[in-house]
Amino acid sequence: MPTKKPFTLYGRSGSGSLAVQVALEEIGVPFECVWGGREPPDSARYKEVNPTGRVPALVLPDGTVMFESAAILIHLALLNPDAKLAPQPGTTRHAKFLQWMIFLSANVYEAVLRIYYSERYSSRGEADSAVIREQGKADFLTHVSLIARSVNPYVLGAEYSIADVYLYMLSSWFPDKAELAARLPALAAHMDLLLTRPAVAKVEADHAARA
Repeated sequence: MPTKKPFTLYGRSGSGSLAVQVALEEIGVPFECVWGGREPPDSARYKEVNPTGRVPALVLPDGTVMFESAAILIHLALLNPDAKLAPQPGTTRHAKFLQWMIFLSANVYEAVLRIYYSERYSSRGEADSAVIREQGKADFLTHVSLIARSVNPYVLGAEYSIADVYLYMLSSWFPDKAELAARLPALAAHMDLLLTRPAVAKVEADHAARA
């Protein structure tokens, strides 16, 4: 029988590829990484893999390419139920899992983009960057304050899920870690808890080495 191809993850340090890499480590499947710097690896050719030109992108074993980190994480969780990265589909807890995954993607991730890529959000470019950046920070704090109310000690209560890794990753991108910890101590405790998971610690070390 032919050997099944591994997953291929396109990413870079400081990007949404961190959560996907953690998920792959958690489920224990073989995967390869294609890494780049601030821009995706070999950007022109990379758009043949992912037309958005952004990371992460995940090539599935059958050659299908996925992008959008939340969608990738949900797919991996459903594909590998034994890893328990999400509650059982059809349950109320799975409904809450989907709610927070979409909330994080549509709101928190978007606020982060305005913090770090503020010039993209105005036709005047850098002229409006400072205002856009500050609003992005304010919106980020508003959004994570909402989800932080549910953290006890995980997003879904006592049950760990890949939503925790997604929240951890996005929280780690906030520019002022001291301010975040002071405002939301539950979120700071959540980040410390996530670092005790071997998969998270391993991927963080890998990203630090690649940076």
